Amino acid sequence: MLKIADKKFNSRLIVGSGKYKDFDTTLQATLASEAEMITVAVRRINILNTNEPNLMEFFRGTNITFLPNSAGCTTAKEAINLFRLVREGIGLDFIKLEVIGDTHKTLYPDVIETLEAAKVLAKDGFKILCYTNDDPIMAKKLEDAGVAAVMPLAAPIGSGLGIQNIYNIHFIKEAVKVPVIVDAGIGCASDASRAMELGADGVLSNSALALAKDPIKMAEALKLAVRAGRLSYEAGRMEKKAYASASSPLSFMPNLG
Repeated sequence: MLKIADKKFNSRLIVGSGKYKDFDTTLQATLASEAEMITVAVRRINILNTNEPNLMEFFRGTNITFLPNSAGCTTAKEAINLFRLVREGIGLDFIKLEVIGDTHKTLYPDVIETLEAAKVLAKDGFKILCYTNDDPIMAKKLEDAGVAAVMPLAAPIGSGLGIQNIYNIHFIKEAVKVPVIVDAGIGCASDASRAMELGADGVLSNSALALAKDPIKMAEALKLAVRAGRLSYEAGRMEKKAYASASSPLSFMPNLG
């Protein structure tokens, strides 16, 4: 099981809720993925106003945890105020913190503002899953600040480029004890499987699902890929060798004459 703060999840796949054509498709893809957590950009998707189409209403009766995120925030102050309003409005303190520094091209995080927000929100009692760059030094600083999980990007948000620096995932896993969730850049099932084989504790994917030609099938593919990648990691891959090695034992050579 994946344990983050005081919550446990059977699935190691987290999904997003943006870019889908409608809330019903969001629900069907999420159910097909068997994810138990969905992250929601509070500034962009309605979960608070019950007088308009409301995503939480579509998910009512499921076992899926809502993970509000601060997408659209560019300063620590904005993110802190947003999450305080969310907790007051709907009582959620299990959150995904992201503070974006470059809002036009890369959507890379502002790690200085992110760290400042993490310190304040952790003292406020929030359980923080924190989006960050793929830097083990910053990951450790965020853990020390009190976050419940670090979420390093694999590539720019929505790019679908897959993991661009596999070594940094290793370094981050070595640097922190909290769960490492690979976030941003996952484009297909093999990307998710690769992340899990590298030792990530989980994967978050949104665009790979929402922008697929068939989001439901992609959801099923990602579900299986995350499971396969985790099993492969736990099994331990064989040692790589520079030359061939016979698959069959050489000790028994039958007389074929």
